[in-house]
Amino acid sequence: MAHNFPFQRLQADLAKIINKTSPGKRLPTEPELAKQLGVSRATLREAMRSFETQGLLRRKQGSGTYVVGKIKALDSGLEVLESLDTIAKKQGLSISFSNLTIETTQADEDQAGMFKLKEGGALTRIRRIIRAEDRPIAYLVDTLPDTVLPAKDFPKDFNGSVLDFLLGRGDVLTSSRADVSAVDSSAEIAKLLEIQRGDVLLYFSAQLFNEHGKVVDHSLSYFIPGYFHFHIVRRVGNNG
Repeated sequence: MAHNFPFQRLQADLAKIINKTSPGKRLPTEPELAKQLGVSRATLREAMRSFETQGLLRRKQGSGTYVVGKIKALDSGLEVLESLDTIAKKQGLSISFSNLTIETTQADEDQAGMFKLKEGGALTRIRRIIRAEDRPIAYLVDTLPDTVLPAKDFPKDFNGSVLDFLLGRGDVLTSSRADVSAVDSSAEIAKLLEIQRGDVLLYFSAQLFNEHGKVVDHSLSYFIPGYFHFHIVRRVGNNG
């Protein structure tokens, strides 16, 4: 395990620099910081990733790496489906939405199969960014059949959850299935979340079902890990 000590020492030295830097201030450039710490830029980037996922550092494309004040993470169990808006309100946290885009698209082969539509059928796609203390912390994309929610009927000043919107108008929704994984950020999403391409994100791909067992919403959620704590409470299976 001795080979880990230099990296642990690097992280400790980096933590000291971060703690001495006021929130909102920029760290020295990567070449300067690497020289100061006596490591390569590749090793420095690896060490910095853990601080980024904790929400302590934020890299801005073409601008540099900034120290940010630690915000309280959204904490939620996954046993009951609730919107992030609802979770935040329960915890007394303030979140907001930006970059709202509402558009009509056409179903590809996979989407047609999922929603039981003809290929090329009309879909409504809703995209937006979740922010906390004016920092982007998640990127959400919801896709619904036009028959469930036409784009023209969706509020242009929408500032909340698609799930809450559907429940609020009386839709009967019974269950959701979510696949959870870690993904590398694409260039497009990295720009929206003000992180670096390739940074790791927590990724949910979820289907929402109505009382007839039909998929009425397919959501893609990209979370910056340090701002979210998800947990699962599971029942112990009977032996034998």
